[in-house]
Amino acid sequence: MLKAICSRKELSDSAYYDCVSDIIDAPEIMRLKNIAHHISTTRYQHCVNVSYYGFIICRKLKLDARSAARAGLMHDMFYYDRKEFNSMREKGQLRHSAKHSFVASENAALITEISEKERDMIEKHMWPMTRSMPRFKETYIITFVDKYCAVLEFCVPKVKKFVSKNK
Repeated sequence: MLKAICSRKELSDSAYYDCVSDIIDAPEIMRLKNIAHHISTTRYQHCVNVSYYGFIICRKLKLDARSAARAGLMHDMFYYDRKEFNSMREKGQLRHSAKHSFVASENAALITEISEKERDMIEKHMWPMTRSMPRFKETYIITFVDKYCAVLEFCVPKVKKFVSKNK
C-alpha cells in the first residue's frame, strides 16, 4: 500500500502513480526503504511524500505536475549515512545540505532520463543552501514541500504518540 504522510489516499491507483510508475520500483529507489530519514521515517517514504505533495500542488497551479512527481521521488536519492558525512563536514571537508542534491541528481540520471526542469528541482531543492537560485516555479514548490514534509515527519509521530498516550 503506497501512501503519503497525512493522506488516506492509496497512491498506486492514481494520476500521481501514472507519473512515477516506471521508476518507483527501480532497485535504486527501493534501496531508500532501508535508510532512516528525519528520525521517524525512511528516505523512501520522505521522497514519496515530497513527490506526491509536489505533484498535487503543481497540478492545482497548472504547472508541470509530472516533472514535480518524478523529481520529488528522486530528490534525496543518495545512499551514504548523513551522520558519517556530518562528521567529515566537522573536519571542514564536506557539506551535506548543499552537496547531496548533486549526488541525487547523478543517481537519478542513472535510472532514467531526467529533463532540465527535473534536474533543477533535484539539484536545487535545498535552496538557499545551494548557491544558484531555482530556475522554475516547480523547483520552488519542491523546495518548500520538502521542508513541509520534513516538519510533518518530525511532528506527526510525536502527535500520534501523545494522542494514544492520553486516550
